[in-house]
Parts: sequence; structure tokens; C-alpha cells
Amino acid sequence: MRVALGWKAHSGWAALVALGGDARAPELIERSRVELIPPDGAEWAKQPYHAAEGLEPEDARDVVKRGVASAQRLAAREMKAARERCAKAGHAVCGCGVLIGGGMPSWSTDEILAVHFRMHKAEGELFRDALAQGARACDLALTTLPDKSALESAVRELRATRVWLDDLLAALGKRAGAPWGKDQKEAAAAALVALRGGAGARAKRERA
Repeated sequence: MRVALGWKAHSGWAALVALGGDARAPELIERSRVELIPPDGAEWAKQPYHAAEGLEPEDARDVVKRGVASAQRLAAREMKAARERCAKAGHAVCGCGVLIGGGMPSWSTDEILAVHFRMHKAEGELFRDALAQGARACDLALTTLPDKSALESAVRELRATRVWLDDLLAALGKRAGAPWGKDQKEAAAAALVALRGGAGARAKRERA
């Protein structure tokens, strides 16, 4: 079965929903929470900019660099592991949908650490970007949806109605069981768009 992975990131973890088959009547393959920080839950990995606050500039840059590298490494590892789980079940991952933010201005680490709201913005983008890079590292076709309007964007990409999408997500939630909240619904919507493909999704993959 063709399967697409859908991801919604938070600080240090992500919701994963894998859907297979036909995007109009998909099969639920997996619903899980994926950890994107080391087992010890180190603060430098979960919130590297906050962990670097107040340190000498060189030390601060090193903490941020380690935090970003850790997120990217673990995201690629978990992306690969999800693909391998699908393969063991006899499925082939055809693509990956990731909810992304608005992107970061070209601030340096020092400039980010100088303004507190920039630190929050940088950490909000960190794990989303890590998942997108993880998909590329695993050579998976990447489709992106804006985090702030995931369901509305999915409706446009799928050329569907919001009622249809809401009903489909509710049906998937009944099969999955709890938890099935906003995170899982939006991750599932990203998986649906990646599973369906289409002109809009292909354009996003080419730009990614």
C-alpha cells in the first residue's frame, strides 16, 4: 500500500499520522507521538535559545548549534524509523507532509538571543524545520502545509469541502482512538495532501 506520513511538531516532540491507500478513503496505518529530544530531555535540546540565554556569546552559539543539530539528527532518525515500520508492514512510503511556520528572518544567533520574542519564534520554527530536513535526508517527497491554516489549506489542496474533510478526520479518529485532537487531525490532513499529490503539492515539493 502507498503510505504518506503526516507530521505536526511541538517543542521536543511531534504528532505523527500515517495514512495509506486512496486519499478519498484512506487507511489509518499509524498514530503516534515521536520524541525529538534526547532521552534525558535536556533543556538545551528542547529550548536551545533559552538555554543559551545569559551565556557568553561563544558558549551561547555552541549551545544553539548543538540544539539545532540534535533536532535535525533525531528528526531524520525518526523519519527513517517510521518509513521502516511501514516497510515491515508491507507498505511503501510515497511522501511526507509537514506543517511549517512562516519562516525566520536572516537573524544571526546573537541577534536572536538579543530579543526574547525572537527566541520563542526561533524555537517554534526549529522542530518544524528539522522534520522538513529529515524528509529530505530520507529522500522522501516533501509536501508542506502552513501550521496556522492547516485544515483550510488541505481543503484547497484536496479540492474538497471542509465538511468532507471534517467528517473524514472524525472517522479516522474513531478508528485511532484517543488521543485524537487538533495535533492528530492536522497531521492527518498533511498526510492526506501528501498521499493525494496533485499540482499544488508537487509545486511545494519542487520549491522545498
